[in-house]
Amino acid sequence: MAFELPDLPYAHDALAEFGMSAETMEFHHDLHHKAYVDNGNKLIAGTEWEGKTLEEIIVGTYDDKSVAQNGIFNNISQLWNHNQFWEMMGPGKGAMPGDLEKAITESFGSVDEFKSQFSAAGAGQFGSGWAWLVKNADGSLAVTKTENGVNPLCFGQTALLGCDVWEHSYYIDFRNKRPAYLSNFLDNLVNWENVASRL
Repeated sequence: MAFELPDLPYAHDALAEFGMSAETMEFHHDLHHKAYVDNGNKLIAGTEWEGKTLEEIIVGTYDDKSVAQNGIFNNISQLWNHNQFWEMMGPGKGAMPGDLEKAITESFGSVDEFKSQFSAAGAGQFGSGWAWLVKNADGSLAVTKTENGVNPLCFGQTALLGCDVWEHSYYIDFRNKRPAYLSNFLDNLVNWENVASRL
């Protein structure tokens, strides 16, 4: 069964007052995300990966020895990344649940220090990629960054929060000001309840 583009969990303009315009959502979800779905389906058709889950394909096609990943990985991983990304955001500033705040404070010293490290990871990612808050296999939390479509599944980690730092994610609203986009993402866009549910 082919993968499908999931609906956004909110209206295209639901995040506009919080810094992500309807125009960005139309381009990012309706065009970019859809392209990963369409291309991924074409690439896996008739292969051993047809009928597998997104997670199985990502782990099975990731090559840690390769500088450039293959087309199946790139499209399927980006499909998964974006499925998570929309869920990790939401309209309205929700408070960070206590259990998540406690875990972040224990790992980073404070929420502010976590935000500083996360923003630095995203701003420091050369070219396209993602910034992540992950849970390691031992239960510890860490901030990481990955190039292009690579994600925490490739390293046996659980993705708690991810921020897309490809230019199409922020250029309409923030032009080339990636640090401002990251700061706004953390302060105004994150659905902390969703992040906490991933712990």
